[in-house]
Amino acid sequence: MVLFSCNTIDVFEKFESFPKNEWHVSKQPTFSFEVKDTTAPYHIYFVIRHTDAYKYNNIWVNIMTQSPTGSKQTQLVNLKLADNANGWLGAGMDDIFDSRIKITKAPVALKAGLYSFTIAQAMRDEPLAAVLSAGIRVEKEVP
Repeated sequence: MVLFSCNTIDVFEKFESFPKNEWHVSKQPTFSFEVKDTTAPYHIYFVIRHTDAYKYNNIWVNIMTQSPTGSKQTQLVNLKLADNANGWLGAGMDDIFDSRIKITKAPVALKAGLYSFTIAQAMRDEPLAAVLSAGIRVEKEVP
């Protein structure tokens, strides 16, 4: 029996910091990256850094994607940051926690060209307190 393992290679990670650790609804960071290798599948993640003072166990985020063909897609996603059994799910140091949450259910094939992601918090709080930064991460899966 032969076992194959998949690894990932970091392709892109960028985030935007929020003054006073407050993410305002009007603050919608946009991140762009270029895909050159179309032979490998990719994983796309939402990246967030928050403090222990964040008062929810999740975050609702609108993620708007523009592909190289110009087509646009918006998805509203509910991303889990904590659970009752384990507390915060991200990596923590003191009272700061970093989470990378996969927003693609499976690896996706991307076309060559420039992709843009715009992220907007969709929580009821304005501003959303205790959020230091948010962004996008892309990893390439390799055999």
